[in-house]
Amino acid sequence: MSMEVQGAFRALSDPTRRDILLHLSARDMTIGEVADQFSITRAAVKKHLTILEEGRLISVKAHGRERINHLEPLGIKPVADWIGYFNRFWDERLLEMQQAVAQHERENDE
Repeated sequence: MSMEVQGAFRALSDPTRRDILLHLSARDMTIGEVADQFSITRAAVKKHLTILEEGRLISVKAHGRERINHLEPLGIKPVADWIGYFNRFWDERLLEMQQAVAQHERENDE
């Protein structure tokens, strides 16, 4: 597994970080605006945002004295691709099982 995927999975492993991503999907927010959405300290929110940034799921831009957090939708693509492999794996296995059942039913009908 690539470091890119590992960083994204690390970022997604925490429910608070997943919730932060949901908030950022609605609009860009400062650290304070994100912190207002949770009952945790601003320092804890900052730590979560840092991990999300390291996982390339958000980007941060300085705007004056504030740091604006922005969702990076393409950051989730490596995770989706990794999970997609297993979707295809199971789709293929289930199709094989469906074909085997159909073959078995045809043989029993004869």
